[in-house]
Amino acid sequence: MNLSFDLDRASGYKAKPQIIRILSEDWVLTNSYCPRCGYYRLQKFRNNRPVADFCCRVCSEEFELKSKFEKLTNTIIDGAYSKMIERINSKNNPNFFFLTYTRNWSVNDFFIIPKQFFTEEIILKRSPLPPTARRAGWIGCNIDIAKVPESGKVYLVKQSKIIDRKIVKQSFNKTLFLREKSIDAKGWLLDIMKCVDEIKSDVFKLDEIYNFENKLKLKYPNNNFIKDKIRQQLQILRDNGIIEFVGRGKYRKLKPEIH
Repeated sequence: MNLSFDLDRASGYKAKPQIIRILSEDWVLTNSYCPRCGYYRLQKFRNNRPVADFCCRVCSEEFELKSKFEKLTNTIIDGAYSKMIERINSKNNPNFFFLTYTRNWSVNDFFIIPKQFFTEEIILKRSPLPPTARRAGWIGCNIDIAKVPESGKVYLVKQSKIIDRKIVKQSFNKTLFLREKSIDAKGWLLDIMKCVDEIKSDVFKLDEIYNFENKLKLKYPNNNFIKDKIRQQLQILRDNGIIEFVGRGKYRKLKPEIH
């Protein structure tokens, strides 16, 4: 994987947004691969396709790319709010690639948030454009990736370091079980995954998760059995290899292993 952009690809273009789009898309086509099946090259959709930028010809996963100079903030500007909500609730919503690049036109971070982590909660509605705007009343949105659990951020490149392809594939595939869950069931699992993330140590006690009971009660006021629900979600996460039970009310966060 070559982390440098091929600047010749944008020769003759002057508009910076267009240059960035051409260079970043060319880099993904030349250097990336499918995080799900590991196929060595992605395929580009035709221009202006409303749903995604790339796909894998082997497993049919679809991907959209967002690029930004230097550091990626937790809030990422996207398009129309209504269209985004429609997309994430559809069957063919894409996974999202996020790419940051340096002043030297080199990739710094490149990661994917699998589509099963996109919920209405992480899509923030912006204020309508004022009456004086060309598109008066138009409502855009932002993506709040701070609300995505760490398991939902799969790095292919992190701080200019290329991550082993086997780790990427394993990390991507270990959360596919979420796609089989209903919206409500997935919401609970994602909330517990975020609670686990907030515990700094790799090994944690059940009581530490219970500390989030009041926070979860605010989100689910009609549920009078929050602790029971917590234990249920921990069991599902255990059964799917996100955490493991180590005995005496303790759990361990699991990281990808390469054999």
